[in-house]
Amino acid sequence: MIYHTIALAAGFILDLIFGDPRWLYHPVCLIGNLISFLEKRIRKILPKTSSGELTGGLIEVLIVCILSLGIPAVILYTLYPRLPWLALLLESFWCYQLLATRSLKDESMRVYDRLKYGTLEEARKAVSMIVGRDTAALTEEGVTKAAVETVAENASDGVIAPMLYMAIGGAPLMFLYKGINTMDSMLGYKNDRYLYFGRCAAKLDDAANYLPSRISGGLMVLAAYFSGFDGWNAWKIFRRDSRNHASPNSAQTESVMAGALDVQLAGNAYYFGKLYEKPTIGDPIRLIEPEDIRRANRLLYATAITGVVLFLLIRIVLILCWS
Repeated sequence: MIYHTIALAAGFILDLIFGDPRWLYHPVCLIGNLISFLEKRIRKILPKTSSGELTGGLIEVLIVCILSLGIPAVILYTLYPRLPWLALLLESFWCYQLLATRSLKDESMRVYDRLKYGTLEEARKAVSMIVGRDTAALTEEGVTKAAVETVAENASDGVIAPMLYMAIGGAPLMFLYKGINTMDSMLGYKNDRYLYFGRCAAKLDDAANYLPSRISGGLMVLAAYFSGFDGWNAWKIFRRDSRNHASPNSAQTESVMAGALDVQLAGNAYYFGKLYEKPTIGDPIRLIEPEDIRRANRLLYATAITGVVLFLLIRIVLILCWS
């Protein structure tokens, strides 16, 4: 449908210009509230056993997926035959809300600003807003590395993956992806509370991101070449280190970022007071520095633009072939 193509282009441009519309309640917050509401109700009903929690987690995933996909689909497919321009405006706005290119840059640049012009404590606080690890004891290098890794990982989760699903199935499929992604961020922990209840959400997120993360990595390699970074090293580290993570997807874009910037990312980190030993990604050709946050964002934008141009071209070609 041509409307999905227009909505993707419009949503992407709006995101680059305005970023996250903080004056409006975000749809991901609604999904998050739904996830919390369902978790409380389901836990009250089912037994506190491993099989009970696995069943509860599966029920939660099914309900959240059905509602995340179904509600926007019903709204759009009701409006398009009657009020197509209103439906297009709504779909464009939803696409704008669900893409995170500008907000990812803005949040990471707050860390850069505190590193350059504030105190280390302020920088730790700023980076704690965008990462899950413990930040209280991070050095300047650790803060910088955490911010760069977040930009790299979310280039897939927050930009290319939702953009890809929008290109395939419009805003309803984009909402479905965000529902899956939000469940993983809220339930997909390997701790006592979520080891069983969150397992289905975590596995589904791995599946939903498997192809998008690899497409994101390839797009980032391409973007590294034409945006002035070390494209050859980005490709080399992508091929070598893209599996250096407990998640099958997280190291795809992190490896490209490390190679493109000629730095080493990842390694051991503390989460909830516990040390997790993790392999490194990339080679320490040079020491990481705060300026790498700016460079990471430049590569993020180059990757996002490469992705949206490619997806729009594919959609346009398909529309011409079908017409």
